[in-house]
Amino acid sequence: MDLLERRAATASICPSDAARELYEGDDGGWRALMEPARRAAWRLVAAGRVEVTQAGRPVAETEARGPIRIRRAHR
Repeated sequence: MDLLERRAATASICPSDAARELYEGDDGGWRALMEPARRAAWRLVAAGRVEVTQAGRPVAETEARGPIRIRRAHR
């Protein structure tokens, strides 16, 4: 949520942005955090805090295939 709050209200982030933010090394080890970042995004969807999108449209976890973006939920 902190990453989103640092960006424009309409901006989105990639799960890799969150993984890179959390990873403390300077190599590609952040990739191991990608799946936990995606799972966290879905928990935030369930809490109503974010939307996961593909091609700019919200998608359900069961529909998502491939790269996703995360943006603040429209209230």
